[in-house]
Amino acid sequence: MVKINENYLLLQNSYLFVEVNRRAEKYMAENPDKNVIKMGIGDVTKPLTPTVIKAFKDAVDEMADADSFMGYGPEQGYDFLAEAIIKNDFNRWGVDLDLDEVFISDGAKCDTGNIQEIFALDNVIAVTDPVYPVYVDTNVMAGRSGNIKDDGMYENIVYLPCTEENNFVPALPSEPVDIIYLCFPNNPTGTTLTKDELAKFVEYAKENDALILFDAAYEVFITEDNVPHTIYEIDGAKEVAIEFRSFSKTAGFTGTRCAYTVVPKEIKIKDSEGNEQAVNPLWNRRQTTKFNGVSYPVQKAAEAVYTEQGQKEIMENIEYYLENARIIRESLSEIGLNVYGGVNSPYIWVKTPNDMESWDFFDLLLEEANIVGTPGSGFGPSGEGYLRLTAFNTLENTKEAMSRISKLSF
Repeated sequence: MVKINENYLLLQNSYLFVEVNRRAEKYMAENPDKNVIKMGIGDVTKPLTPTVIKAFKDAVDEMADADSFMGYGPEQGYDFLAEAIIKNDFNRWGVDLDLDEVFISDGAKCDTGNIQEIFALDNVIAVTDPVYPVYVDTNVMAGRSGNIKDDGMYENIVYLPCTEENNFVPALPSEPVDIIYLCFPNNPTGTTLTKDELAKFVEYAKENDALILFDAAYEVFITEDNVPHTIYEIDGAKEVAIEFRSFSKTAGFTGTRCAYTVVPKEIKIKDSEGNEQAVNPLWNRRQTTKFNGVSYPVQKAAEAVYTEQGQKEIMENIEYYLENARIIRESLSEIGLNVYGGVNSPYIWVKTPNDMESWDFFDLLLEEANIVGTPGSGFGPSGEGYLRLTAFNTLENTKEAMSRISKLSF
């Protein structure tokens, strides 16, 4: 008899963003005359830039010529893209990497979800709370979580609350943990860690033989000087941290799919007999077995992001979204709401008025202002009482949405 992986039965009923979209679609179907502005799911609205599109088209043309046609590429990615990544995303911050420490993929979501496969099931996982759901859900699927408790937390996962009380800076684990998921600039709160704050986690990892999984997908939105652009700016981080990056928000590749993960060769973890094993070849083995690589045209398009003109175009888009974030942050603050994020991030974390529950505030904005946000409770227990808005809509829609919210009475 075929049996299922019963860990899947421990998951919440549906993935958060699927539920947000389901409710929004249902409302729009029932109210076709309403102009609904979506600020919930973090999809971009700016198209791929001219330089990226040209490189994409040129690469497609290469595929039409027998002399330049490209078949299977290296599962880890082409050297030309890895070289551009190292030079532009790391060398500029004083960080050196080898080509075989960079693994090109089709998404940071995929990589942060898949990376847990190479670690033993008895590792203790720590996550910030609120948290990007993929970190938790994939460990539930694997069997590390135990059952979910009445407070919404899984019994075998350690939660590090990020709240107003601690200025959204998670405390170090108060109990032994093996793997720590960190995302900064943070999704969903939009907040950041300073270099000194992040260094404390690196020091903890070194002292406790722990590993940090660092999601830096929103690095390009950093505007403040004391916020690290890569965890490897911290001394010793290459011994204890894997970093994930994405072109989705940086260059509008949400529908094109390209990202990368950095696995330094210095990282060593122990097997059941206490012998040290390098992590880099384990991830390489996983990727070459289960992944066929990102297409050549997509990687050529990603390489174009790093050209002088490509960078100019990309930063114009980033500044556009940051202006949206500023408008949201200031508009909501002016009407008396407590607002966080939006300075080094495209996400704005809004405290619900009058102690309203997250989904109730979601319903209020949808029905009274025709605006879609993402309920904070969907990111974990500490997210209850908050709602996430994104800056990825158009400037016109952003201004219209803030005008609608300003007319509501809370």
